[in-house]
Amino acid sequence: MVIDYKKKTLRMSGKTLKAGDWLSLNGSTGNVYKGQIPTESSPVVAAVKKASARKHPIYKMYKQISDWSDEFRKMNVRANADTPDDAKMARGFGAEGIGLCRTEHMFFEGDRIWAIREFILAEDLKGRKKAIAKLLPYQRKDFEGLFRAMNNLPVTIRLLDPPLHEFVPHSARDMKEMAKRVGVPLAKVEERVKQLHEFNPMLGHRGCRLSITYPELCVMQTRAIIEAACNVAKKKVRVLPEIMIPLIGTKAELDFLEQIVRDTAEKVIKNKGVKVKYLVGTMIEIPRAALTADEIAETAEFFSFGTNDLTQMSFGFSRDDIGSFLPDYLNEKILPADPFAQLDATGVGQLVQMGVQKGRETRPNLKCGICGEHGGDPASIKFCAKAGLDYVSCSPYRVPIARLAAAQAAISSKM
Repeated sequence: MVIDYKKKTLRMSGKTLKAGDWLSLNGSTGNVYKGQIPTESSPVVAAVKKASARKHPIYKMYKQISDWSDEFRKMNVRANADTPDDAKMARGFGAEGIGLCRTEHMFFEGDRIWAIREFILAEDLKGRKKAIAKLLPYQRKDFEGLFRAMNNLPVTIRLLDPPLHEFVPHSARDMKEMAKRVGVPLAKVEERVKQLHEFNPMLGHRGCRLSITYPELCVMQTRAIIEAACNVAKKKVRVLPEIMIPLIGTKAELDFLEQIVRDTAEKVIKNKGVKVKYLVGTMIEIPRAALTADEIAETAEFFSFGTNDLTQMSFGFSRDDIGSFLPDYLNEKILPADPFAQLDATGVGQLVQMGVQKGRETRPNLKCGICGEHGGDPASIKFCAKAGLDYVSCSPYRVPIARLAAAQAAISSKM
């Protein structure tokens, strides 16, 4: 493929395309076609949104297979969803709860990004609390929408996970805008952005480490979750919030933040005068957490295996850079499959099995699930069933696949 930026052309396989020409993509096969091919919406997706579309023969076949799947499967299927619309779509596809709500996705909408940037620039606790308080009503409203959409189903909410550098601008133009909007000198913005730079941010100041440094983050998010739960519960909606603390590697990290969550939640529940039950658990995504799962389960009421990071740390592969050598590994059969697409049962799978086994030795009723990309992969789902997980969580649009794969796993285990 040859791209000429000056002429704005693309040349490939003897064909030349110019800017503005149509291309059509088949998202299932990866095929690319020249020209605009007529398309129509999926009958299944249409039926999820409109009851009138459920007469379509393709939807009827889908419904029959899904019903059969639900009859046989033993494992629950949840969805990764960050907005009420995603949650409604997931429920329409048969999801039995939310297995992962990534709260950081809510920080980028509208003016919210400026509140978190103000938080990042604040010089003291008072300034940080003032900035973070601006996010509270937004987060509370978001969670209220999720709880209403998932009435009577569990909602697992992960506390802030990515490093703070993801929320600040990096171009000179954007830094100038930030300085102007937040009302600080440009030099201060430049210095703070420089301070936040990390050589390996995925192993740096993120996950639980953020809330340990800035406990006010944990307090604000817990308040938003529990206040939302109380408000919705008053309107006869049954809420089942599960607060998940990410990236812990030691029980001490979890204990430190679990205490903050409990203290904050209990104060809110008392002030609101509403009885709301909630769970506090963690993501198992660092190998050490899986190895010490028996200790961690003394505090955690549930485990959610974050197999994206668990794979990254187990292999020593950067998920963002694996594309430079993965094709060679697959061509030479060094790896049977992309380990970020299909769970490595031999290595990473051992950590998952160990985590489940050791965790339940301490807490027999420990709820265990998986919320990485593998939660929508049929081969990985079958492994999860063997490992004794209670549920898998995946993209809303992969929920039907997960339901079918879970049923196939249940049937094959009896053969």
